[in-house]
Amino acid sequence: MLLCLDVGNTQIHGGVFDGDVLRCQFRKSTQPLGTTDELGVFFTAVLRENGVDPRAVKRIALCSVVPAALYSLRGAAEKYFGVEAFVLQAGVKTGLKVRYRNPQEVGSDRIAGAIAAVQRHPGRDFIVVDCGTATTFDVVTAEADYLGGVILSGVGVSAEALASHTAKLPRVEIARPEAALGRTTTESIQSGLYHGHVGAIRHVVAKLRQEAFADRPVLVIATGGFARMFEEEKLFDEIVPELVLWGLRHADAMNRETGTVRK
Repeated sequence: MLLCLDVGNTQIHGGVFDGDVLRCQFRKSTQPLGTTDELGVFFTAVLRENGVDPRAVKRIALCSVVPAALYSLRGAAEKYFGVEAFVLQAGVKTGLKVRYRNPQEVGSDRIAGAIAAVQRHPGRDFIVVDCGTATTFDVVTAEADYLGGVILSGVGVSAEALASHTAKLPRVEIARPEAALGRTTTESIQSGLYHGHVGAIRHVVAKLRQEAFADRPVLVIATGGFARMFEEEKLFDEIVPELVLWGLRHADAMNRETGTVRK
């Protein structure tokens, strides 16, 4: 079995693959991350709770936008699973041609999402929209050229910014409002967060479609923890919350075939 870990600024999203089957998924807060032992104990315990024997995990693949987390994660992989973790980073095989001016600047989670999208829809132009701590847009051509994208504040970050940088605005539950017209402060904030993000996603996708693809048909794939919240807006052709985990699985397989991953 393969344990995949997507380490974000807010959460670690994990999943276990048994061949082509995603057996289970789990999430853990990134802060506080914890020591090697704390992570190892958490991973083994959460796998058992999901009906997976930790001893059956023979490989671990991860991507992280938190560089400081790599030491503890690698240590947990070696001590508790007896494996050397495969890390999706610069220098490994991805199947993409990264056209960023500095390819090393691209977040590994964004690369993982693009890898999975290419595998799901080969020969298609697409835009991946990841609705997480940040909302990112990644543009990939039918030839698997990763052109670049857009980064904007996610819904959660925007809500926290309002609460922490104003004197009277409260922290609110992030939810889809019943109406755009808010009649309380909480409703008004929720409406602004939701509809402001809907408008931003719709506008950015339209601009990227125009600039990168000359308005020809493009597949828009959404992922991330907040993606389902926008499902009724019909912004996306497909919503795959676990897209990054699938990308890690494909990257692990590609690099195992070429000998990059130690067996």
